Amino acid sequence: MGRSEKRQYIFTVIITLIALIGVVTYNLVTFYSNAVSDMLTIGKSSLAQEREQLDGYLTKGMDVLQVTAITVEYMMQNGESPERIEAFLNEESERYMDDIDVNFTGVYGYFQGRFLDGSGWEPDADYVPREREWYIAAEEAKGKPTIVSPYLDEKTGTIMISVSQLLYDGESVISFDIVLDQIQVITKNIKLGGMGYGFVMDRAGLVVAHSDAEERGKNYREGSEESTLFNQVYTNEKETFRAKLQGEDCTVFTDTVMNDWYVVMIVSNTKLYHDIRIVLLQNITICLIVFGLIVWFLTLAFRKIGVSMRNAEESRQNLETMNVTIMRTIARTIDAKDKYTNGHSRRVAKYAGELAKRLGKSRQEQKDIYYAALLHDVGKIHIPDAIINKPARLTDEEFSYIKLHPVIGYYILRDIKGNAMIPQGAKWHHERFDGNGYPNGLAGENIPEVARIIGVADAYDAMTSNRSYRQVMSQARVREEIEKGRGTQFDPEIADVMLGMIDDAAEKQS
Repeated sequence: MGRSEKRQYIFTVIITLIALIGVVTYNLVTFYSNAVSDMLTIGKSSLAQEREQLDGYLTKGMDVLQVTAITVEYMMQNGESPERIEAFLNEESERYMDDIDVNFTGVYGYFQGRFLDGSGWEPDADYVPREREWYIAAEEAKGKPTIVSPYLDEKTGTIMISVSQLLYDGESVISFDIVLDQIQVITKNIKLGGMGYGFVMDRAGLVVAHSDAEERGKNYREGSEESTLFNQVYTNEKETFRAKLQGEDCTVFTDTVMNDWYVVMIVSNTKLYHDIRIVLLQNITICLIVFGLIVWFLTLAFRKIGVSMRNAEESRQNLETMNVTIMRTIARTIDAKDKYTNGHSRRVAKYAGELAKRLGKSRQEQKDIYYAALLHDVGKIHIPDAIINKPARLTDEEFSYIKLHPVIGYYILRDIKGNAMIPQGAKWHHERFDGNGYPNGLAGENIPEVARIIGVADAYDAMTSNRSYRQVMSQARVREEIEKGRGTQFDPEIADVMLGMIDDAAEKQS
């Protein structure tokens, strides 16, 4: 190799390596950014589920109090004696603990100038009900049920709250206490895939519940690190932020319960991003190996140009095969969540590809539509298995959760470069031609064509597959349903092509 050839060879190697390093770096950064974003989304979703449980439990207490308040008001309006009201409170106190929740303790209150307690407790002579927090909070709420600030019972070491409501006369108040043991049980489950811990605290910093039971009752406004954390939670309400706790970088997920308390989940960044960093390290190692191989290939290229070009073409084909394999693996992973429709994504992709072919699309367009159909249900990865595999029709609430998957899929796939059809197919494949679909209610040709194609293929596979709530439909019934949906659910042109596919299949079988 001559001197000029060596210079050209070195220059080519350097430029190639710089270009490859740039591409690989971009891909790794994009992967890391997307993976971190997905992890944060999963963390927020996980915390939101726990928050809903906490909201539901406290709402139950407020609902129970309202029902009892209605009865007491009725008794007062009908002139019932304090003794009769006290007897009723006694009955309700027993019923709360026996039939509703063992953590719902005795009902008490201030009624027409007298303090009555359903548990039989007799206050000291200097006890002034109207100066107690449960009474003051009820007055401030002006007739709406309200949760009084939590407090630590010094005798039992138990965190408790009071739920109070001002009655119709503007003076009487009914209240009962809730032992927060169930809140503690729910809080222990605040984790992200077994990682991290969670706690609930009020706006004054009192820890109501904590994954570590010994932390309950502490005030996080006290102590340097705890007060810093409290201020960050207070400032970043309902947001996710990073903090340094006990010398370790952590991600803090926050939300609010009943708009009165904070629910917090803390995960060490080392654990949170461990798997992502392992994948990155593996990719970097592979890239270094690939770089070495590329230098070797370049060396051969200067000697045998023809061999080098063939190798480059093989590399391109291998890369395309790898991309297809990755997408098929993702599709299989998604389909595996649903034991009733395993293989759904691959079948929809097959039908969508055939529809594209019959619609006169180019070979590349057919491939792009096939790939988009293969990943159209990627958003279901965030839907709980219990909903996907429910052996019955879904409730309205469960179906509303299912309806989130197109948007979730779009945000997972939106950064894919070079094929805009993939995120479009994920987001809009449940739109209807008449505008009555979801998530955006698009109509007609405002729906991207790839989504209209996938919508027909998806519906066909749904009708020709067994579901938890029905068996597979006959081809005649499927054809009837597609004809019925022309111009309403389906693009008429695409529906006609699908009808042709059904008819061709029927002719082959006859």
